[in-house]
Amino acid sequence: MIDWKTFLNASAFRLIDQSEPNSKFKALHSFAVDDALAISISNGISSPAARLWVHDRTIVLGIPDARLPYVKEGTDWLKEQGYDVVVRNSGGLAVVLDSGVLNISLLLADAKSVSISDGYEAMVSFIQAMFADLTNDIKAFEVAGSYCPGEYDLSINGRKFAGISQRRVKNGTAVQIYLCVEGDGQARAKLVRQFYAISLKGEKGKFTYPNVKPETMASLEQLLQTKITVQDVKDRLIETLNQLQVPITLDRLRDDEQDWYGQRLEQMKDRNRKVFDWFREEDY
Repeated sequence: MIDWKTFLNASAFRLIDQSEPNSKFKALHSFAVDDALAISISNGISSPAARLWVHDRTIVLGIPDARLPYVKEGTDWLKEQGYDVVVRNSGGLAVVLDSGVLNISLLLADAKSVSISDGYEAMVSFIQAMFADLTNDIKAFEVAGSYCPGEYDLSINGRKFAGISQRRVKNGTAVQIYLCVEGDGQARAKLVRQFYAISLKGEKGKFTYPNVKPETMASLEQLLQTKITVQDVKDRLIETLNQLQVPITLDRLRDDEQDWYGQRLEQMKDRNRKVFDWFREEDY
């Protein structure tokens, strides 16, 4: 497995913290931000970056979810439960975001010379390093019965608490992970299970959707049996990045990145407008 320090080898690093929940900054915007940063890094304008983001009461769907036979009924139900719904532009299936879920994006250049598996493995080793003082039991394999299952699910004792996806834009790579830090992992899984039940109505659909078993999922605080918060994990991330021994600058989007962000946001809106008849641009 590739070491995260090798993968994140750079002379400087940016840290962009957008982890304070904001009703006007939605998951739709987050995916556009990652694209803008990937373009900036690809063009050699920006150094590699880490971005932290949190969105409360949000269901992020994958592209195959948008093809569910009764997706309108399913998303209507989610909205009735008080959740925002968005289709992302990276791989995977439905995941739950809320104030207890921290998303981390690691963004760097040289996508053409770095394999996709290297990106996944680097994120795995990075998360293992972040929690090395608490556990050495974090494993990466597909957890059957979890939502958004994948080869690089992260689990402790077979129960999943995180999933990883990748997005490549030009020569920039965004390796994204959602970490269920606080709260009830089973409750999140029950929500996704009900969404699929409503959206499939017993049919198979054109894709193999997960048979979600809530008992396969948990939060980090449940698995480690200790109080751990999103802020704790943010602190751990900074401590771990400091092992790189390079300057780390707390930053925000620059003017040229804002332009790319605007373009990518329009693409995200377009994607969601085509899927959801209830999508209203003024809400985003």
